[in-house]
Amino acid sequence: MRKHRSHVLGAILVALALLAAACGSGEDAKDGPTITVGSANFSENALVAEIYAQVLESDGYPVERNLNIGNREVYTAALESGDLDLLPEYVGTALINQGGEPTDDSEATAQALRDAFAPKGIAVLDPAPAQDKNGVVVRQDTADSLGLSKTSDLAAHSNLVLGGPPECPERPLCLVGLTDVYGITFADFKPLDVGGALTVAALEGDEIQVAILFTSDGVIAAKGFVLLEDDKGLQPADNLTPVIRQDIVDAYGDDIVDALNDVSEKLTTAGLSEMNRLIGIDGEDPEQVAADWIDAVSYTHLRAHETYITISYAV
Repeated sequence: MRKHRSHVLGAILVALALLAAACGSGEDAKDGPTITVGSANFSENALVAEIYAQVLESDGYPVERNLNIGNREVYTAALESGDLDLLPEYVGTALINQGGEPTDDSEATAQALRDAFAPKGIAVLDPAPAQDKNGVVVRQDTADSLGLSKTSDLAAHSNLVLGGPPECPERPLCLVGLTDVYGITFADFKPLDVGGALTVAALEGDEIQVAILFTSDGVIAAKGFVLLEDDKGLQPADNLTPVIRQDIVDAYGDDIVDALNDVSEKLTTAGLSEMNRLIGIDGEDPEQVAADWIDAVSYTHLRAHETYITISYAV
């Protein structure tokens, strides 16, 4: 697989160079407000935001980036105030943040989020097939020794330490839900990071025995961890979805909506997990991973002078 990627890298860079030259000519440049693309402060969300930014730039939209700015409370406030114009959201957790109750129905949850955001001047576009939910993860040896395959199995073991995001103890989809829905008691909670390297290292080093990671995280398969089944349905639909200020949609019309919805249509959980692996495990550059994904799905919004460029390679 890596050989396939290296063999076509030159061709991809040539195509991107031609694209950059064409866009740089100004003939395809859109006349309108600059779109500030933001993200939460973790790599997956910043990656998807980078995909949005590159796709819009390829179509001639003026784009600025303000990535990794903070947690949901921070970036939602920035979106509502107009400091940000576009970002990737997760429909279920975003709806909870707006006071709603998500279900496992992705479209119904997205519609409920649209209804919540509309009075604030924010549009919710099409949800992607890709879902990234909180996942409860243990090491293989822990699963084997304690007979763990479902999250409910943890209720019989109160001597385990849970690790995850610092805000986990206050979140209904994290420690609060594990306690209220599953009846699990942990010996301790260790505040670490949001599904990142600190949590992975603590789980590997047995500083914690149970970790909160994202279900699309490539590290789960790469490290041989066990993702426990959410057998009581604590986690709602959490599809990745572009959320954008309505004034930006009004300024640019259906074309910008179509471009972002096209991204959502192509973004799968498997593709997201692979990109997460490339960044988190292989150490690849997120901007290049985003560009490679756009190429890999033969993204037809990459164009020069209305001539569509289609590039694909084996991944």
